[in-house]
Amino acid sequence: MAKSNPSNSSGSSPKPSGSGNHKGRSDRGGGLNIVMYVIIVLVVATAWHLYYSKPPSDEITAGELENRLDPERDPKGPKFSATNVAKLTIGEKFITVETLPDLRDKPGAEATPESGDKATSEARKELARKYIVPIVGIADVGRERLRQLAEKQGIRVSYERPPSEIALLISWVSVLALGLLIFFFILRRTGGAGSALSFGRSRGRMHAQEDLDVTFEHVAGNDEAVEELREIVEFLRSPGKYQALGGRIPRGVLLVGPPGTGKTLLAKAIAGEAGVPFFSLSGSDFVEMFVGVGAARVRDMFSQAASRSPSIIFIDELDALGKVRGSGYPGGHDEREQTLNALLVEMDGFSSDQSVIVLAATNRPETLDPALMRPGRFDRHVLVDRPDIKGREAILKVHVGKIKVDDNVDLKHVAKLTPGFVGADLANLVNEAALLAARKNKNRVTVAEFEEGIERVVAGLEKQTRIIPPEEKKRVAFHECGHALVACSLPNTDPVHKISIIPRGLGALGYMRQAPTDERNLITQSELESRICVMLGGITTEQIVYNEISTGAQNDLERATDIARRMVMEFGMSPKLGRVNYRDSGRNPFAAVQFTSQTEYSHSEQTLREIDLEVKRIIDHAAQTAYEVLTTKREILDHLARELVEKEVMDAEQIYKIIDEHKTVPQLKPGTNITSLITADPPVAESVTEKPGLPPASGDA
Repeated sequence: MAKSNPSNSSGSSPKPSGSGNHKGRSDRGGGLNIVMYVIIVLVVATAWHLYYSKPPSDEITAGELENRLDPERDPKGPKFSATNVAKLTIGEKFITVETLPDLRDKPGAEATPESGDKATSEARKELARKYIVPIVGIADVGRERLRQLAEKQGIRVSYERPPSEIALLISWVSVLALGLLIFFFILRRTGGAGSALSFGRSRGRMHAQEDLDVTFEHVAGNDEAVEELREIVEFLRSPGKYQALGGRIPRGVLLVGPPGTGKTLLAKAIAGEAGVPFFSLSGSDFVEMFVGVGAARVRDMFSQAASRSPSIIFIDELDALGKVRGSGYPGGHDEREQTLNALLVEMDGFSSDQSVIVLAATNRPETLDPALMRPGRFDRHVLVDRPDIKGREAILKVHVGKIKVDDNVDLKHVAKLTPGFVGADLANLVNEAALLAARKNKNRVTVAEFEEGIERVVAGLEKQTRIIPPEEKKRVAFHECGHALVACSLPNTDPVHKISIIPRGLGALGYMRQAPTDERNLITQSELESRICVMLGGITTEQIVYNEISTGAQNDLERATDIARRMVMEFGMSPKLGRVNYRDSGRNPFAAVQFTSQTEYSHSEQTLREIDLEVKRIIDHAAQTAYEVLTTKREILDHLARELVEKEVMDAEQIYKIIDEHKTVPQLKPGTNITSLITADPPVAESVTEKPGLPPASGDA
């Protein structure tokens, strides 16, 4: 595969937890809700009335009040008299003067000194108010004088009785009770898993049977896993059949497999088939910022499940909760470990409930704690692996039932073109094919859309509008033809399916795709060496044709070096280092990308040097073999490159047609001396299947 230079690139909603009959709970609380709404409305209406029914008030000093009550002081200022004051109330801290609402209704009302209607209107507006006079700190003599002045003006004077302690207590208790009532009402309305006082409650959701429409009929491609899980369902439905023989239900079932193989789909199928309460949550739902919340949620989850036993708890992404506990720290408190300890005790502890089955899924089993994996907790480990060709065909049949497919579509052929695809990839493939058919205004999906969908999933989106210089396009054509020619010439390689120089994906200027015809589980040393030769065919072609290489072979070199290093360090295929594994067994069997740690190479410097030398020897030997093949078949290489530049895409039929025109060109085997070659027709390449974890020999993006 040629790559561009990086430096020059241009359902139904589930019910809340703890509520087996959520509708009934809402009905029982309906009367209380109405009462609360009525109380809140009355409180708001009363407060509104009290606030807006009172006249506006101003605060004046005792001296100013004395000026208004004494006619001899400040004759031109506003005055208080019996004609404009309703009453004067003397309290412990304040004197309150309430004026009459309107002077026009009071006969004999005195106008302000200013003449005219405007002055009279302003005076009336000013007097129709409530005046508050602070008297804290005023001597009793001063208060008595104010009272005498008011009575002299004919104003009715009254005294305010101070409230008793009991009345104050009752008022405060009433306000506090009302506030608490409103608070608990709001808390009850928002009392879900994320409310302020419910951190310790489980976030698991209980699914009702009428809301679950997935069964085992919707699961295909992994009959062994379905059979194992079907037994769990049968035990829940008719436990007497197994108990009569002394058997017991498995305490826990762990679904293990690569991402996208259908672990969660199997859990949904169990929920739809079991006929018992089914709780589902993620491993990350136990994690919270507060200490002790995780363990509390574990206990609450099992408490809810036990109250509805027999029941099933499904924990997705168990590795977020059950990672192995570290031993590097002598003490301390780890919140995650306490959560895991609570899970261990609930699953198989002193008082564990045997009527609750725990179903979990993970794609990182190597990170789980051994205490969690032992029998008694997770009794069964069900492998949900990548489907084989029959499994892929069965999965495709399930998904194509939702779209309109042409009668000429052979699903077995499509399954043969998709080695290594999981259920999620196949579902995406069918959807891509349907979208491509709709884009072309077709009534049905044909084989062409499926093949184009495979290329979109594997190699990325096609970039036909990207402009590539003619010389660079020619170099890419030679590069990809070098891959294809080496793959067609050597034994133990997969047949070439297509080569293309149309850019796809992230930086891929072209690609060569091989299509194995059989499912293989073992790969021999000669097959791995042939794969490395195919990967080095592109860069070797550039060296032969242009006498220099480019950055387009970066991915080829990376994958070839990885295979060679694994041959030396893991597979014992080095005659110099012997049958020894030099790599620690810490690799994830289901991870697409492996990260190498510093502790992985715990060997001497001499051993590391010998490993590097052996890797280089394997790469150099493969490069020499590819060089001999390409120089011997240079005429075929030039012919293929010319056709590819013109057509941009060539399928297997076109490739082998050109090769058949040059039948006198000999075949090579890895390690064959070029001088000992004899002319022979190229044999049919033996098809193999890639071992999980090894990169493919093709130039797929």
